[in-house]
Amino acid sequence: MGIRIIVKDPDPVLREQAKEVTKFNANLKKLLRDMADTMYDAEGVGLAAPQIGISKRVIIVDVGEESGLVEIVNPVMAEQEGEQLGPEGCLSIPNLNGDVLRFDRIVVTGQNSDGESITVQAQGYFARALQHEIDHLNGILFTDIAQNVYDYTERQRKGGE
Repeated sequence: MGIRIIVKDPDPVLREQAKEVTKFNANLKKLLRDMADTMYDAEGVGLAAPQIGISKRVIIVDVGEESGLVEIVNPVMAEQEGEQLGPEGCLSIPNLNGDVLRFDRIVVTGQNSDGESITVQAQGYFARALQHEIDHLNGILFTDIAQNVYDYTERQRKGGE
């Protein structure tokens, strides 16, 4: 297992425009494996390479049976429609959640670990997770765009009000 350290806000790498991946090799495959190990260990549903200190346009998402583990290199939102407002948290911003307005349905294009073109269609929670991770590649944190931000641990203690 290759568990990496998750960087926390205000680490500067979280505010950078991540660099496009141009080399599709064993190092990229190892990065993707390490990202998955790190995400699962932290009990997250998504992770972007900047969250482990690597300014590369690489994301992974696993929201469960709906999609399984999805790896996208150089992702681009090609289509979007509808909207949804819902809670988000982030492994790089522990204990905070916020209500964020996102597109409800999206199409993301990119590449797989071999450099082949891929297209991912997503709706609902899966779409939300992909948008959250793509934002990381552009230096955007959910706290930047949330309609409100609240302390997750405090809300849990009060019974989730």
